[in-house]
Amino acid sequence: MANNTKGRRDFMGMALGGFTALGGIGALYAMKRTWDPLPSVKAAGFTTIDLKDAPENVLVTEKWRGKPIFVLKQSKEMVEKAKKRKDSTAPSFTDLDRLIKIGDDYYMVAVGLCTHLGCIPGYRPETQDFLCACHGGMYNGTADVTKAPPPRGLDIPPFRIDGTKLVLGETGPEYKKMLEDGITLPV
Repeated sequence: MANNTKGRRDFMGMALGGFTALGGIGALYAMKRTWDPLPSVKAAGFTTIDLKDAPENVLVTEKWRGKPIFVLKQSKEMVEKAKKRKDSTAPSFTDLDRLIKIGDDYYMVAVGLCTHLGCIPGYRPETQDFLCACHGGMYNGTADVTKAPPPRGLDIPPFRIDGTKLVLGETGPEYKKMLEDGITLPV
C-alpha cells in the first residue's frame, strides 16, 4: 500500500507541475500579446497613396495616424503662382519648394490641421485656397499661410516617393531636404 501511495503522490506532483508550467506559458503569451501594438496601430503607421489618376485642383483627403492628410494636384497656373511667391516659413524659398514633384506633376501634401489651434481648414477650389473657419486663418494652394492667426503653413507629413505612389510615414530624401531647409517641422 505504501508503494501505491508513493506512485500516486509522484503522479499528482508531476501533474500539478505540468499544469503550473502550462499556466505559466499561457500567462507569458498573454503578457506578450498585450505589449504588441494593435494591428490597427501597425497599419496606421504607413499609408500609400497612388497619385497617377489624381485630378487637378481637387482636394483628396486621406487618413494617416488619425490625422487628415490633404493632397492637391497643382494645375499649371497654380505651379506658376507658386514659383513667384516667397514661402512665409522659409523666405529664401518660393512656395514651389513646399510642393512635391512626382513625375511631371506637382502635389501639395499636408497634414490637414490648422497650425493655430488644430481645426480642419476647408478647401475652396474656386479661389484655390484653404479657409480655417475657427479664426479666419487662410492658406494658399501650397498650404502656406496667407492670413493670420496661423503661425506657419500646414505641416508636411513624412513621406517617400515610390514611382507614382506617395508613402506616408516613411522618411525619404525629399522630406529630409524639406526638414533641413526649414520648409516644414517634424510631424
